[in-house]
Amino acid sequence: MEIISNIIKRAIDVGSRLKKHDSPTEAQKETLKELLQKSKDTAFGKYYGFENLLKEENIARSFAQELPYHDYDDMEFWWRKSLEGKEDICWPTKVKYFAVSSGTTGHSKHIPVTDDMLDSIRNAGIQQVLSLSNFKDLPESFFTKQILMLGSSTNLKEVNNHLEGEISGISASNIPNWFHNFYKPGEEISAIDNWDARVEAIAKEAKNWDIGTISGIPSWIELMLQKVMEYNKVDSIHDIWPNLSVYTSGGVALDPYKKSFEKLFNKPVQYIDTYLASEGYLATQTRPDTDAMELLCDNGVYFEFVPFEEDSILESGKINPEKKAIDISKVEEGKEYILLISTVSGAWRYMIGDTIKFTDIERTEIKITGRTKFFLNVVGSQLSVNKMDDAIESLNENFP
Repeated sequence: MEIISNIIKRAIDVGSRLKKHDSPTEAQKETLKELLQKSKDTAFGKYYGFENLLKEENIARSFAQELPYHDYDDMEFWWRKSLEGKEDICWPTKVKYFAVSSGTTGHSKHIPVTDDMLDSIRNAGIQQVLSLSNFKDLPESFFTKQILMLGSSTNLKEVNNHLEGEISGISASNIPNWFHNFYKPGEEISAIDNWDARVEAIAKEAKNWDIGTISGIPSWIELMLQKVMEYNKVDSIHDIWPNLSVYTSGGVALDPYKKSFEKLFNKPVQYIDTYLASEGYLATQTRPDTDAMELLCDNGVYFEFVPFEEDSILESGKINPEKKAIDISKVEEGKEYILLISTVSGAWRYMIGDTIKFTDIERTEIKITGRTKFFLNVVGSQLSVNKMDDAIESLNENFP
């Protein structure tokens, strides 16, 4: 086993040094070109003249001039046709999966998840694994330990010849064969629909696993760990999984939960934050001395950024069309932006609903600062979700 861990560790060290492009700007130019090229014969691509855009000297500028901003309601006009089983609407071929998300609106959204998006998510997972070479305190034995991924059920619902579920369930149901040796809780438990029953099954099997990494939304993970500890009558999760070294978070801000997690651990655990949305895997933390995440600029997603100012969002919740988006070559450190994405699932200049700021432009590292619909601006204060999270964390620190 020690030989295997050494081989894996060395492969990660080598892989982490390999890059396809010299800069994020070049990677993004190539990504946009590939997106337009692949989708030029779709209904959406023909409507907006993608073939002509590809002939322009400055493709990014022409793309921004020809295509309006889209929110979910705008894209739903097109995605509904894919939902009905029609092919080549916003992305080539038929869409087999739809991620169901309530978002912040209260009604279900159906986000297309194409085979190319599943490849993108897998590539992002590999990027995350490769970045572990930067976390020097991890023991070599860590690289052969099991990974517990706690998401929604992998028992996807079949509707009109496509499958529906949450993005975590769709992703877990499409993990590569080689990963099954590491993956827990395994196919049988992951397919349990009822949350309480699934967590109980995990608690019963926990003592038979050697977990090195756990992954999932903080609130879900916290409840699961508490149940495992309660069922096995232990004071720390490390009494069950002594080799647990990494927690990969996502979905919501992690900082407000760290104090609670510390009560469940009796050994150091490295926190790694990720940005996996229903629309794609957008960023991941790649080094230990920050909690910011690196945008994945070479992975099937083209990013644009609208400066987040007082008049950037209309009363309807849409982006003010008078506000111009910029590409990654023009962003400024510390400034807040509304994030737009165009993806291999056929989202185009799509307002995902998050605001971000760059903490390190050279490394393209970002932090999510809030939601476009979750800002208070009574007296120009621009009070964001992440500022409220900071306030809660401060209360946690000072009033334990």
